[in-house]
Amino acid sequence: MGKLAAQKKGVKQMVSLGAVNPAAEELLADLDTRVEAIQLLIPLGLQAVAEELDRAVVELAGARYQRKDSEQPHRRWGSQPGSVYLGDQKLPVTVPRVRNVENRKEVSLDAYQALQAPRRMDEGLLLRMLKGIATRNYSACAETVPEAFGLSRSSVSRRYIKGTTRKLSEFQERSLKEYDLVALFLDGKSFADEEIIIALGVTLDGTKVPLGFVQAATENERVCRRFLADLVERGLRFESGLLVVLDGAKGLYKAVMSVLKGYACVQRCQYHKRKNVVSYLPKSEQSRIRRKMEAAYGKPTHEEARSVLVALRPGLKLMNQSALNSLEEGLDETLTLHRLGLMPLLQASFRTTNCIENVNSLIGQLTHNVRRWTNSSQRHRWVATALLDIQPRLRRVKGHKHLPMLRQAIQAELGIKQLAMTG
Repeated sequence: MGKLAAQKKGVKQMVSLGAVNPAAEELLADLDTRVEAIQLLIPLGLQAVAEELDRAVVELAGARYQRKDSEQPHRRWGSQPGSVYLGDQKLPVTVPRVRNVENRKEVSLDAYQALQAPRRMDEGLLLRMLKGIATRNYSACAETVPEAFGLSRSSVSRRYIKGTTRKLSEFQERSLKEYDLVALFLDGKSFADEEIIIALGVTLDGTKVPLGFVQAATENERVCRRFLADLVERGLRFESGLLVVLDGAKGLYKAVMSVLKGYACVQRCQYHKRKNVVSYLPKSEQSRIRRKMEAAYGKPTHEEARSVLVALRPGLKLMNQSALNSLEEGLDETLTLHRLGLMPLLQASFRTTNCIENVNSLIGQLTHNVRRWTNSSQRHRWVATALLDIQPRLRRVKGHKHLPMLRQAIQAELGIKQLAMTG
């Protein structure tokens, strides 16, 4: 018991330092908080569980061997096998019994009832599932706790569904007002036959923030417009101007122009434009034109870059009119960063959609074990959980020190007066 008391003292020190919960020290007297602390702090283990159950028995039936008052109907009544959850693990314990000798009925222990079911979806289990452990293999891969029961595939699945449902609500309902955004990336990722369109924001200090997503068969204007409007309703701040980076999808472009009209400079992805133009050409010409376009987009000024691209027109017209049409469609929007005068400073982050495609790749790594996408709810739960897991690990964009210059350039381009940003 002395050792356990020392462990508890250590736990209280951890609580006071914020390792568990800054406010938990005062709340540890409450049953619900005590039970939660025990479940999260596995090092206290079964000893702490036994002590908590014994404390509950003392409250009901008094101390062991204590003379009972004639008005006290509760009596200790032996014990029985049971189980509790600690972290991921369901562990066997011996549960003391209490009986009411007047009505001859068993008295349940509130502490045992609380410990018998998972407090909430365990973060450890959720992360293990997300990082690729299939449900059928989870019990063999879970952390080993002596004498722990195995977890069935169906049990893990139910807990994962419950946990990811909570993550989805957390992701979809969080306010976006706190983010001072200077750029917005929009792109789609395929899940089976469905498209998930994801919005990634970049704050003025270069932090990447997944803002939301919507499921759609294609990147059509109506769906994208409603998606952007929902982000605005959740607090998306765009009045200081945004650089919106797109892959060239017309539906996304029209939606941006409709919802963010007057506050958005669109940068079309230069990589996608180059790829689209070259796809119309014979293989013998693809490498040459690709190199010329790459060299054009690498020019530091708008005039230099545009003149090289315009010089490609006569040759493309002779080879393939469709290639020429592809080059001319949205050409100036592929040069927005050049026009803003920030190409040399921010080209690594904003000339293509690489930032959001990297996020899509990370989502793919976390969802690759899903062999069959069965319904919309499943897709949404997995994507939201993956994005929340990815967000803290996203690095700031390259050239983030120059983002205040980007904001000034956008405002000058669009004629937006400098706004006093409010929290």
